Order: sequence, then C-alpha cells, then structure tokens
Amino acid sequence: MLTQLPFLLVAIALLISCATLLVECLSAVLRTFSVRSTQGILPSKDFSIAVLMPAHNEAEVIGETLISLTPQLGPQDRLIVVADNCTDETAQLARNAGATVLERTDDTQLGKGFALDCGLRFIAAAPPDVVVMVDADCQFRQGSIRQLASNAIAHQRPVQGVYLLDRPAQPSLKESVSAFAFKVKNLVRPLGLAQLGLPCLLTGTGMAFPWSVMTTVDLANRSIVEDMKLGFDLAIAGTPPMLCSNVIVAGPLPPSDDAAKTQRTRWEHGHLQLITHYFPKLFGQAIAQGRLDLFAIALDLVIPPLSLLVILWLGMTALITFSSFLTGIWLPSLICYAAGAALVFAILSSWARFAQSDLSLKMLLRIPFYILWKIPVYLKFITEPQVEWVRTSRQVQRNK
Repeated sequence: MLTQLPFLLVAIALLISCATLLVECLSAVLRTFSVRSTQGILPSKDFSIAVLMPAHNEAEVIGETLISLTPQLGPQDRLIVVADNCTDETAQLARNAGATVLERTDDTQLGKGFALDCGLRFIAAAPPDVVVMVDADCQFRQGSIRQLASNAIAHQRPVQGVYLLDRPAQPSLKESVSAFAFKVKNLVRPLGLAQLGLPCLLTGTGMAFPWSVMTTVDLANRSIVEDMKLGFDLAIAGTPPMLCSNVIVAGPLPPSDDAAKTQRTRWEHGHLQLITHYFPKLFGQAIAQGRLDLFAIALDLVIPPLSLLVILWLGMTALITFSSFLTGIWLPSLICYAAGAALVFAILSSWARFAQSDLSLKMLLRIPFYILWKIPVYLKFITEPQVEWVRTSRQVQRNK
C-alpha cells in the first residue's frame, strides 16, 4: 500500500482541483439571484475617477479604446496613459484623444507592473477617489467606468468587471475553444464564487480600486501576471476583490497562432508560477487570520488552466489505472475517475448554460485537438519557463 501512496496523493490533488472547479461552475449555473452590485446606485456624494491605462506600442488599437472611454468621464475625472517604452505613435494618439500622457523609458524594468506603478505615483500628487485600470485594446460599454467606480466606493473594495474575448465573425476551432475557456475562467467561475459570497481574482483590465486600497500595495514588480498577484496581495491585506457582473469588458483574440501562443504562454506560465509562490502564503494566512475567503482563493488558485487540467487528468489516470491492474489496489484509480466525472460535468454544465451560442456541440467534442495544440506551451514551462513580460501582437480587426 505504501508504494501506492504517491499515486493516492496525486489522485486526491486531482479530485480537489476538479471538485473545486465543479462547485464554482455549478454555483454559477444554478444561481438563483443576481450577483450583488450597485448598478444604478451611486454614493451619496459625487466622486472623482482616474482611469489609468498602461500602453506599450498600442498605436493600432488605442484610438478606438479611448473613443469608448472619454465620453464616460466627467469634468472631475482624468484619463492617464502611460506610454511605456513605446517606439510608435501611442503617446501622440493618446494626447490627440485628450489623455494626459506619461512617457516612460526604462529597458531594465519592463512589464505592465512598472507602467502601472509609474502612473500611480503621478496620480498620488492629486489622488482621486477611485482608480480604474484598463488595457489599451479593450472596449467598454457606456456607463461601465462609472459603474465599476460606484461599486468600489460603495463596498470600499477592489472591483473586477467581466473580461471576455471577442471572437471573429467566423472563428476557428482554436479561437472558439480559447474564448470558451476564457469565459469559464473569467465569467463562470467568478460568478460561482460571488454566488457563494466569496472574492474573485483580478483579470487585468476593467478593475476599480478605492484610492485608500491602492496605497497598501506595490505594483513595481516583474510578475508576468501582475493582475493575479495584485489580487492576492490585496486579499491578504484584507480587501479581497469582488465581481461586478454587470460590466462586460471586451478584448480581441490574438490575430494569429503565434500571437495566441505568446499570450497563452505568458498567462499560463505566470499562473503556474503563482501557484508555487502564493498557494502556501494564502493557505498559511487563511489559517493565521481565520479567513475562509483566503482558503477559497487558495483552492481557486490551484486549479490549473483548463487544458492543462485535462492533460494532467488523462495522463495520471492512465498511469494510475495501469498501476492498479498490477497491484490490485483500486482506490487511487477510483478517486481519479471521480475527479474526471467532476471535470466533465463542470465543463458540460458551463457550456450548456453560458456558451451554447458561441460553441457548437460538434466543436466542443473536438476540444482534444485544441489540447494537443497547447501541449508545447506546458512542456516549455518545464524546459524554458517564461519569466519576462512579452507583449502580444495587436494586429487585430475588431468585430463591428
């Protein structure tokens, strides 16, 4: 039995991840009330907003984004663009749109975190009530900025909108499945957590923070998933992010396979690195502070990217089942089968409730081919993990 102990521990770890995913997805699918928000309810006094946009060579997309943002700002609000190590017309286009532009050049401190830190230090001279962080390639519906800020003021907590990917008019299998996986991560799972009264993770754009909260964290770091790291730091400090499900932020899918692989490598390598760095910290602080929300965030963090979770389950289940045939000890295999059932049910229920119009059943059943495309991304994490921030190509054409 001792020889089966490693397999038993692996099977239990898989079951915990898959069961956590299932609970989050079912909570979203079966939810009976709208996730709490302050839609239409403004604080008793007016408030000021500073919209902060980091931008690295975003000339192809920033103009359209600024057009969607500037009508949403009042006379007391500001729009600050940090043109970070730009070699194109990003800064001039932002000025033409009426933004305050900070031009930052530092080839030793690269990444979004340093750009955000530059913007926050500028804002600190005349602090607003709320800081809203947005990416240069995203679109915001009218009223989104004010609504995010209203939530942040009302609850005195960081607020995350729902960040989804726009699919092209005739998406490929990769594009459809990638958008579905993104929806599960950024919509379904956060909705489920909110339904359970638990915090969500930060996803990088469409985020609002009371100014008092921003003074408690340091953004000047080299993390390639600075948004997730920021959310964990804020949660540990006592202000975990909450979801504003009424605000949808739309970003484009990468325009090519190479761009998609660059983006997914950065996101998923960064996620895996944060599991090793932050799970022990979150778990330890959950015990030390006696906080269920930190424990829930820790469990949510250890759910690997969906494709990787499927790969891990398939590989380990095959190995453990083979071992069970040899030893006659079937408990680890039975646990793996239970984990697989939870994983399949989580994916199917999420698709049925949230993605049938985006992804046909025929395309859903072709997910294994998409997973094959992702295997090199995960193998590279073993041989050459990405640790530096790399910008995704922006040669996109948004859907109209």
